[in-house]
Amino acid sequence: MIEANEFFNRQIKLWGEQTQSSLQNKKVAIIGSGGLGCTLAIALGASGIGEFAFVDFDEVGVHNIHRQIGFKVGDDGKYKAEVLKELVESRCPFVKVSAYTESFEDFAKRDLAFDLIIDATDNLPTRAAINEYCMKKKQVWIYGSVEEFHGQVCFFENASYEAVFKINDRKPNGIACPIVMHIGSLQANLAIRYLAGLTVKKDILYYLSFNEEGELNTLKFGLPKQ
Repeated sequence: MIEANEFFNRQIKLWGEQTQSSLQNKKVAIIGSGGLGCTLAIALGASGIGEFAFVDFDEVGVHNIHRQIGFKVGDDGKYKAEVLKELVESRCPFVKVSAYTESFEDFAKRDLAFDLIIDATDNLPTRAAINEYCMKKKQVWIYGSVEEFHGQVCFFENASYEAVFKINDRKPNGIACPIVMHIGSLQANLAIRYLAGLTVKKDILYYLSFNEEGELNTLKFGLPKQ
């Protein structure tokens, strides 16, 4: 049997056994099991968080696999949330995952309690629905989006997504795999700091992009609070 102290050895060195043990009592919902969702699930699933909900009604397509690192050839046609659940639970014996193959609107009706909700979707109307739900519940959540060679991340607490972004049904353009992992990793870092009780600056929008010469630029914007 694998011992938790051995499995999480490097994190325990980082913040101690008590903090690591506290993560076992945390519950996180990841909305979307695509590119960002895969990165988030793998990174956070192996960090010792006790319980997850993966929410996604979509099935794996061949065109998803190159950038959605939780899937492999042969997974096409399977529900993304269910494949990701199996992967995360196989990598870490200390985590429990529930897969919900339904829309966020249907999932929200379950009225489940979470320490954190993370947006890993790829459409604005669903993000608006997440924002509305979280503001109503006074629930903190982390937003992330990617397109081409740039992305955005924000830990929302008092600011409103809809006050900053125009909501429409526009689909994102082409995208490269590494930027998906980069943005998902930033979301995961904010999440694990918050869940571990470390300081996190909230209601700050991070915009990361590569220019034509391949330089990485990071901009920060303070968002108006409601």
